Amino acid sequence: MHSSSLSPSSSSSSPSAPLAAAPVAAIAPEVTTPDFASLGLAAPLLRALGEEKYDRPTPIQQQTIPHILAGRDLLGCAQTGTGKTAAFALPMLQRLSQAQPSAPGTRRGIRALILVPTRELAVQVADSFGTYGRHLRLSRATVFGGVGQGPQVDALRRGTDIIVATPGRLIDLMDQGHVHLGNVQTLVLDEADRMLDMGFIKPIRQIIAKLPAQRQNLLFSATMPPDIAQLADQILRNPAKVAVNPVASTAPAIAQWVLFVDKDNKRSLLREVLRDPAMKRVLVFTRTKHGADRVTRDLDKAEVRAEAIHGNKSQGARQKALSAFRDGRIRVLVATDIAARGIDIDGVSHVINFELPNEPESYVHRIGRTARAGAGGVALSFCDGEERAYLRDIERLTKAKLAVVSDHPYPATGAPSRGDDGDGRRQGRPQGRPQRHGGGRGRRDGGMQARA
Repeated sequence: MHSSSLSPSSSSSSPSAPLAAAPVAAIAPEVTTPDFASLGLAAPLLRALGEEKYDRPTPIQQQTIPHILAGRDLLGCAQTGTGKTAAFALPMLQRLSQAQPSAPGTRRGIRALILVPTRELAVQVADSFGTYGRHLRLSRATVFGGVGQGPQVDALRRGTDIIVATPGRLIDLMDQGHVHLGNVQTLVLDEADRMLDMGFIKPIRQIIAKLPAQRQNLLFSATMPPDIAQLADQILRNPAKVAVNPVASTAPAIAQWVLFVDKDNKRSLLREVLRDPAMKRVLVFTRTKHGADRVTRDLDKAEVRAEAIHGNKSQGARQKALSAFRDGRIRVLVATDIAARGIDIDGVSHVINFELPNEPESYVHRIGRTARAGAGGVALSFCDGEERAYLRDIERLTKAKLAVVSDHPYPATGAPSRGDDGDGRRQGRPQGRPQRHGGGRGRRDGGMQARA
């Protein structure tokens, strides 16, 4: 949650920058940064934050928490990795605890509903509510597809204060009479633009139609396309508006590099860069499910411990892979974009775009998996000839040119140079080659170094 202010390596004026661990200069937090107590949070929440070693709120938390505590509707535009979940979970927990349901033993009605696009995000948001609310007597449940509904129905029958749900499974359980939303006091739409992309707008409208007219509404989105702006206008009443980063901006703590490579050489290049021991926890993105499986099999053959996570995997397999990645039992997780916003794991050292996304917004969401919780991070993008247009779209959206690693073991045929397209793209001139296994006196960063 706590995030230091960091400057991007890609704009660094230093003479050289290693590929796998590009330098990220840390800037000390401003002394005026408030602590959580100054935001009006109650003692049980402050105690839980202290136990998690969170002492200073991030910008979105500073701006958001007071508005939610005051009961206002809120429209938040913030990318992932900014501490957004805590920004709404903490004040919601406080408001719920201050308005506990009537007599003990009375069945609890659902008082807070958080809608999210993916199963992984549902689990992680619910875990955050459990972490921050561990000293409060509030119950929570998750509702999502891909698993049997029995345990979810049992939790609903027992009564719960907070539900974190994906829209599809929630609609199913509502149709079966298992979910009653007449007591909901607060509605959260998290990652609203992703839910739009996944076709959930109609189910969301169906769910909203069943909620009480008088309620608090919170909508969070990394981007603000017209359909989301229209939805916000329809459900939010005089909302406070919070935006901590420009729409579609990338986090400044992430050093971003592009490597031009022929398509057939991408897997070989991936194996080479992964020889660097600095790549301790690596998230690799592909565009397709089959592509993720192929990359994973190839890494297994190279004795790199990896798992794939995508929509064809069962919920159990996905959670098992996430747990192994989080615990360090596997070094590489290969994912498709459906998982881009559902992975909230601190310590991801590198994100590799094995294939560039065809939607530039997805690039922002992908690389936002690194440089979390105040750490720096590195994003490497493998770009083949067919993906040059995608790269231009990404740079147009983010208003920044990716620095080029101009010398690596598998350079693309006809890769652009500084003068090819006249775009002034910063080139790298790596010194040496990636260190091989048993490589003696090679550089720790694999010898692959870019010079501005």
